[in-house]
Amino acid sequence: MATNYSSIASNVEGGIHRSGMVNAATNSTVGSRELFLKLYAGEVLTSFQSKNIMMPLHRVRTISKGKSAQFPMTGKYRDAAYHTPGNEIVPTASKQSERVVSVDDLLINAQFIPSIDEAMRHYDIRSVYTQEAGFGLSKVADENILRLAIKASLCENAAIAATAGMIQEHNAFDDEDFTPNVVCGDAAADIRKPKDIVQAIMDARRIFDNYNVPGDPVVVLPTDMYYDLFKVSDATNMVDFAIFNKDVGGSGSIAAGQVPSILGMPIYVTNNLGYFSSGSTWVSNLWTQASANSALVAGRLAAHKDGAKVAPVPLTKSVGSGRESQYAVPAGANTFASGASQHISTVAMEVRALVMTADAVATVKLMDLSVESEYQINRQGTLVVSKYAMGHNVLRPACAVSIHQFS
Repeated sequence: MATNYSSIASNVEGGIHRSGMVNAATNSTVGSRELFLKLYAGEVLTSFQSKNIMMPLHRVRTISKGKSAQFPMTGKYRDAAYHTPGNEIVPTASKQSERVVSVDDLLINAQFIPSIDEAMRHYDIRSVYTQEAGFGLSKVADENILRLAIKASLCENAAIAATAGMIQEHNAFDDEDFTPNVVCGDAAADIRKPKDIVQAIMDARRIFDNYNVPGDPVVVLPTDMYYDLFKVSDATNMVDFAIFNKDVGGSGSIAAGQVPSILGMPIYVTNNLGYFSSGSTWVSNLWTQASANSALVAGRLAAHKDGAKVAPVPLTKSVGSGRESQYAVPAGANTFASGASQHISTVAMEVRALVMTADAVATVKLMDLSVESEYQINRQGTLVVSKYAMGHNVLRPACAVSIHQFS
């Protein structure tokens, strides 16, 4: 039986997109035509949109068919030995493994635009709806890639990498490399101090060099920490602003609010990591939990939130990809580089920034972002569907180092 769109609640979860309705609600005093022509101001004010940055910062492979892509992993030739004259030379064995990246379910954003509203409207609304749908879908991708980058950084050793829920379809690889993470400063408040932020970023770059991590690293900062780099905090201003001092090879501009690079690493800024609500109190929509020690499945699956609305979660295996926990963080306890035994979910919630190369996370894209529309005579309106199909997984854990707030 066909669904009557008008019977669906007119809110963000579904229903008809009545562009003449105030805040998607109607009553006896505010009708469905309230916003139609009075006096056209010449522009349409759309919702604020977040800036999405992660897609070009990691490895992306596009496939035309199939459900996943294989990334072969080859081991190192670690052994060298002096040859004894006359002895037969026997080659040493090398090790191989693979990392599989599977495609999530089809992610969609659907809108229905009644023809009567289009006839009355004095401006083009389809392009606005389509653009905002694209922003919504790309935000989901941006946040999912960030979640996987954080999970990659948390894999500080083989035991953590093998924990269920960290790397999907994980195959143990004896020659896998791992890197530790960085704690910013010696107190929780140090996460807001320019010199401690810069020092933490430099320490992350030092780790990459010490562990021979290939590729060109980039820095991903939340908006607050980026602006903290310009903070005039105390008598040590010249130390805080050393990265801008052209006398010592610094670059950027305090006046223009630009920090192009630190140790040659470009800076990318996102508000999808989280923000500081006050002082050093952190708020993030990437994941939350009821308890630091909770192992409840519900706590993991509903872990990512977008405001009051739970972010999209891939479908279960019975009806879809079976990747419903791919973007959640497990609660298992492991020993980290600091020597402490902590729950992975607890450590994940301490992450404030990332330094990473493109090999940290991989995306397999089956269907790129596209839009379909169809005029439905029986409903006298146009159904517009924006969609894409892609999936993400940790590729090389050593290629991500996270910067943590002191706890």
